[in-house]
Amino acid sequence: MRVVIAEDSALLRDGLVQLLQLRGVQVAAAVGDAEALLAAVAEHGPDVAVVDIRLPPTQTDEGVRAAVRLRRDHPGLGVLIFSQYVETAYAAQLLGDPAGFGYLLKERVVDIGEFVAAMERVAGGGTALDPEVVAQLFGASRRARTLDTLTPREREVLALMAEGRTNHAIAAAFTVSERAVEKHIANIFAKLDLPPSETGNRRVLAVLRYLKASETAS
Repeated sequence: MRVVIAEDSALLRDGLVQLLQLRGVQVAAAVGDAEALLAAVAEHGPDVAVVDIRLPPTQTDEGVRAAVRLRRDHPGLGVLIFSQYVETAYAAQLLGDPAGFGYLLKERVVDIGEFVAAMERVAGGGTALDPEVVAQLFGASRRARTLDTLTPREREVLALMAEGRTNHAIAAAFTVSERAVEKHIANIFAKLDLPPSETGNRRVLAVLRYLKASETAS
């Protein structure tokens, strides 16, 4: 797996490079700003780009805007947002096609092995969303009518679905049977009007439905 990293903190950037290399990850480039990120992806053609949201020169949204651009210009590239912040303004654009996208919070990553697993999942076309990110996106607008019919437990199940958890893992988290989880998921799909599809992305599309509804309501 080839990775490009965009992180403005030299200490964190160098530390992340060393940790990843120790686990056999090939870091093609590690840069400190958005323009360098775009150039590095174009030059090295990595499997995944790890991107901080706030990059120079303004330290506002350069990173997330670069991520949106990467998603547009490099459809096969996995993009993993790795930040201290949850940015809702661009969430719907980033999740327009849920395949190959992740969003993790720095302070909640305590196991480098899990971080590498998340990168591999994103590089392979999967999804890796921190439950706290999903929770904050859910809270971005309470006027999202399409989710009003979900029960609290169905919202919790949806958060774990978006994180990439299997039915077995969700069942273990709530100490219930997989059959109970399957029933919750079937209810979620029905309430959000998500029929079966060939892509099998209904789990993440359920989150996307919320984001679109939130964007329309705001």
